[in-house]
Amino acid sequence: MTNAQQFSSPGCSCCGQYASYLREYLDTTLRETETEDVAALKRRHDVPTDLQSCHTLVLDEYVVEGHVPAEVIATLLDEEPAIDGIALPGMPAGSPGMGGTKSGSFTVYALDDGKTGNVYAEI
Repeated sequence: MTNAQQFSSPGCSCCGQYASYLREYLDTTLRETETEDVAALKRRHDVPTDLQSCHTLVLDEYVVEGHVPAEVIATLLDEEPAIDGIALPGMPAGSPGMGGTKSGSFTVYALDDGKTGNVYAEI
């Protein structure tokens, strides 16, 4: 992996916490950028509105939206599926970078051509 950049909503504390979490697992340098127009960035990367969260991570050719656990990202990078990326919508309690307690499984969706794809992982 050569490119890892997280685009975060201004003033969002969980974005920084998620970046810190990722630094423990990524084998590359993670760059962080706060962007005033996070919605435009999400449109540019074809993240459907129903799957959006507070930050967008770009890993080489993949987009990772939201608080996706590192093991799901590792699977994505290992398997290299023909999709645009993955997303864990919203800001679920107990997910990496978020406080609270996990109450049930997280559903991570595939991103494909600006549409919500199939379920990529249940974790």
